Amino acid sequence: MIFRSPHPEVEIPDQSFSEYLFPDLEKRRDRAALIEGGTGRTVTYGELVDLSTAVALGLIARGIEPGDVVAICSPNVPEYAIAFHGIAMCGACSTTLNPLQTVEEISHQIADSGARLFVTIPPLLEKALAVAGRTEIEDVFVFGDVEEGQDATNFSELVDAGHRARQTAAAVGGHDPLETLGDLVADSAETVVTLPYSSGTTGKPKGVMLTHRNLVANIEQYLLADPVEEDEVVIAVLPFFHIYGMVVVMSACLRAGATLVTLPRFDLEQFLGTIQEHRVTRAYLVPPIILALAKHPLIDDYDLSSLEYVTSGAAPLGAEVALSCQNRLGVRVSQGYGLTEASPVTHLRPLTDPGTERIGTVGPCLSNTEVCVVDLDSGARLGPGGEGEVWIRGPQIMKGYLNNPEATAATVDRDGWLHTGDVGCVDEDGFLTIVDRAKELIKYKGYQVPPAELEDLLLSHPSVADAAVIPSPDEESGEVPKAFVVSSGEVTEDEIMAFVAERVAPYKKIRLVEFIDEVPKSPSGKILRRILVQREREAAAARRG
Repeated sequence: MIFRSPHPEVEIPDQSFSEYLFPDLEKRRDRAALIEGGTGRTVTYGELVDLSTAVALGLIARGIEPGDVVAICSPNVPEYAIAFHGIAMCGACSTTLNPLQTVEEISHQIADSGARLFVTIPPLLEKALAVAGRTEIEDVFVFGDVEEGQDATNFSELVDAGHRARQTAAAVGGHDPLETLGDLVADSAETVVTLPYSSGTTGKPKGVMLTHRNLVANIEQYLLADPVEEDEVVIAVLPFFHIYGMVVVMSACLRAGATLVTLPRFDLEQFLGTIQEHRVTRAYLVPPIILALAKHPLIDDYDLSSLEYVTSGAAPLGAEVALSCQNRLGVRVSQGYGLTEASPVTHLRPLTDPGTERIGTVGPCLSNTEVCVVDLDSGARLGPGGEGEVWIRGPQIMKGYLNNPEATAATVDRDGWLHTGDVGCVDEDGFLTIVDRAKELIKYKGYQVPPAELEDLLLSHPSVADAAVIPSPDEESGEVPKAFVVSSGEVTEDEIMAFVAERVAPYKKIRLVEFIDEVPKSPSGKILRRILVQREREAAAARRG
């Protein structure tokens, strides 16, 4: 059975990403596009387009050609958007990097992507130069001042080079180079605009080739399901290097004409103060932040009355946490689903959905998108209520993995279905509930136990601040569920296990509990279970002698 979207089909504009992104510029030229949280420094829409255009021309002047790759390694600052969109304008491709990655990890991505230039911030310059020394990076550009003796270039020089290119052309009576930018993306369906890296369902990080058409399609699909108004203020705390922050916040919200308030990292007090100061109306978040909004006492010290919409993504958000946040703040909490390989959004629970009984779902699929659920053992397609691997097909699905046809073929089949590696089920109305990652299911005596379900239940306990569940090796059962718990009050291991046992089938019971100070998570909010699994394996090996 194939599940289809309840939304009408959208016509995907045949435009480059840059041509599509800034319509009606003259009407919004003086409106704030980006505000730097903390300083209030503002970039208007007119400045954003003018500076991005200058960057594009500056890159061309530096020898960057269509198809070349430029790396960005930076926290969220207004210049990030200027660099990202400038790279897209000249037909080049960005590859975005997590600033927390090591020199070795960044070097691998640079070498694999073939990036020629590197863009960063002053505090990361030492790391950037170390990467450049190991790779074929030709120059490092910095958002800010470069000290004497440092082998790097101020990012503003790209802007100046772009301005000079136009002035030189005008002086000699030549064509304005700006007129040629629109011709640099000959085929929007084939030209790659960004190359984020993802591990996919298995293996090492791989370059995900997303085309201009992929991103244009996904923004059209997303904004039809969740319209963003021009007068909205959006807090941009999700990292722009991550596909969620990159497309939904830094691109879709700019397409809609909203104002983004950027934060370089998540700090709860700064985050709450920014919402209060700038009267933020909409927040795209990840579950750990929503958990804080639901439970942290500091929330009561701030005026968050301007906030109307909270949308969660990047990791499963349990119904209990979503409902607690919604009730505490008086906001509408929604949840979306997607993957880097899908540009990223494929599903969204509508903010207009009146009830709360489906608050833990990710909603129906977006326009132009098809979904099927496939039995993990037989491969048969399942109907409503059937639980299996989620497959997705639509115009937002990636072109493929860079230089990795084997991994591409293993992820996107001949019929165009993206095999997500996620386990879920679809109800009669087409609402998808994600159960867990297929590879993270705990196998207890042949039963499949989803860690995310148990984590959601644990978080509903009043003395549990955070939790993660992993498989622990067991001679009799194969694996048993073990909970790592961050407590917020007096609670014992036995009390935790009894609390869960009262609420789940016997095979899903928590069999082991360990209290820890912090659950390891990625910047996008995903629980890094592999760290806990490795820790458990090492402990088991030590016990064996």
